[in-house]
Amino acid sequence: MPISADSAETLALNVLNWLVGNDELLPVFQGATGVSVQDLRDRAGEAEFLTSVLDFLVLDDSWVIAFCDANSVPYELPGQARAVMAGETDMHWT
Repeated sequence: MPISADSAETLALNVLNWLVGNDELLPVFQGATGVSVQDLRDRAGEAEFLTSVLDFLVLDDSWVIAFCDANSVPYELPGQARAVMAGETDMHWT
């Protein structure tokens, strides 16, 4: 069952919060995206930015697992939230 847009945004904010608290992964995210600490504060409410946070998380299964385990979230939820935030419906990989 797909998650709602509100639930996807809430999850993305939780990922951002987790990421900001991760001293090892935050610099990787900043290096990959070019965002500063101030950008993180300023753009936290922007759907496009939150989608990029989810894009980053789902790049590595170990990051997804770490986030999900730390937040008691099913492993498939970040990918579902990313699809909802990006406006993807009925995506096919074949």
